Amino acid sequence: MRLLKFLLRYFPPGLALEYTQGGDIKTKMIDLLDLSAETDVRALAESIKAAEPIITESVMDQLVETLQKLQSKVCDTNTKRYYKYKTLQTHLLPVTNIAFDKLGKRCLTGSYDRTCKVWDIDSGAELFTLEGHKNVVYAVSFNNPTSDKIVTGSFDKTAKVWCSRTGHCLATMWGHDAEVVVAKFSPTRCKLATGSIDATSKIFHIETDGRAC
Repeated sequence: MRLLKFLLRYFPPGLALEYTQGGDIKTKMIDLLDLSAETDVRALAESIKAAEPIITESVMDQLVETLQKLQSKVCDTNTKRYYKYKTLQTHLLPVTNIAFDKLGKRCLTGSYDRTCKVWDIDSGAELFTLEGHKNVVYAVSFNNPTSDKIVTGSFDKTAKVWCSRTGHCLATMWGHDAEVVVAKFSPTRCKLATGSIDATSKIFHIETDGRAC
């Protein structure tokens, strides 16, 4: 075996050893979940060397430098952490899916209550509710990057296209024999694709008012 290089994983903290064995390149991951600002990096490097025969004295300085880089990144108190921005009091029944528009200013939520709601992210206000499906709304999506239309896919075997500014239903897409579980717009043309539990996917022209092509 011959060590090739060290690779870092920042979250969760870890170190990967990339090495060759029998002509193949392999990787071994070492978790460093307890790494903190108080960790003695030199002592940590020695403990890793003791457990991994592939690490020789000749690469110890490189190992220490790599661990110091990881420690600096992971333990940087100035680094922004994830935090809860806002809680949306959305539906009375379970939420099935969520999607953002291109700018991250609005989001959609689908639900077992048969509706899709459109939300203003900054204020947390409900802009409007899309109603019309006769069963669970399972898939929701904007037509990014323009984000002027919304598609919803439902357990009622249909997908619907809506105006994202007014909430008006523009078209209903029929053709599946079972629940629609995914619905996505094409990013460059006026088409959308749906996938169903009936083991089929369909491509629709939005202008054809629901005729499958």
